[in-house]
Amino acid sequence: MPQPQPDSDLQKTWMGPGIIFAVLAMASLSFSDATSQWVLLSVSPVMLLWFRYAVQALGTTLVLAPVRGRTMWRAHSLRWQLLRGLLMVACSLLAFYCLQRMPVAEFTATVMLTPLVLTALARFVMKEQVSPLRWLMVVGGLIGALLVIRPGGQVDGSVGWLALTVVLTYAVFQAVTSHMTRTEDPAVMQLYTGWVGWAVSTLLVLNAWVTPQSLHEWALLFGVGLAATLGQYLLIVAFSKAPASVVSPFLYTGVGFSTLMGWWMFDHIPDKLAFTGMALVVLCGIFSGRIQREGQR
Repeated sequence: MPQPQPDSDLQKTWMGPGIIFAVLAMASLSFSDATSQWVLLSVSPVMLLWFRYAVQALGTTLVLAPVRGRTMWRAHSLRWQLLRGLLMVACSLLAFYCLQRMPVAEFTATVMLTPLVLTALARFVMKEQVSPLRWLMVVGGLIGALLVIRPGGQVDGSVGWLALTVVLTYAVFQAVTSHMTRTEDPAVMQLYTGWVGWAVSTLLVLNAWVTPQSLHEWALLFGVGLAATLGQYLLIVAFSKAPASVVSPFLYTGVGFSTLMGWWMFDHIPDKLAFTGMALVVLCGIFSGRIQREGQR
């Protein structure tokens, strides 16, 4: 007769898929960012934005329509769906402008400040209690980011500050996503985000459209959209499979994936101070997530 599993084993089994989905999501998003940087050598950010959301909107619709029909548009809160879509568009466009001007590894490391910024949002917006040790991790992460985007480094200072704007926007986006996963279907969230993004980017691209001249360009643009769509969906699923405190540390695998992509595609290796800053951001983020998790027990 099989013995019942201990609670700890059941918990690990439940959390495992969330961790796997999180790592796969970061691999997909890192590939999308690195490919975006390559495409942006010949295509404007607005053009890339349009393709990114056209792929998500059409792809998600084609997958859901045969299975759900009109019910695929059923959402608990249309306002939250629209807000999430607008936040994602703003974040994507700012990210593309950053990727035109800074290496993908340094950009990813800066964006990894997002969980730490979420800590500040939890304190000042949601009025949650934040321990002094978690505040120390926030300060440490900011110091790490400043080492990455420091004056005289490999990243232009003005672009570095733009990357911090991406972090703030993405932190609000993640907070909204976390709130919505309690009531909304991940596939429906993906559908609305795609169509909101496509509608906004269509308005922006009207005066900036340039038809790609080669099959290679078309393939790269499609690849960016597909990888970004898959990555965002896997991230939603990860947060629906396991608590944020469990998933968040594994999001930092994105720094490793992006460093590898930057080396492979652009032969770029961050300098020593940038590596130190990247490591500090990762360590502070992981420890902050662990502190939060321990506090919730």
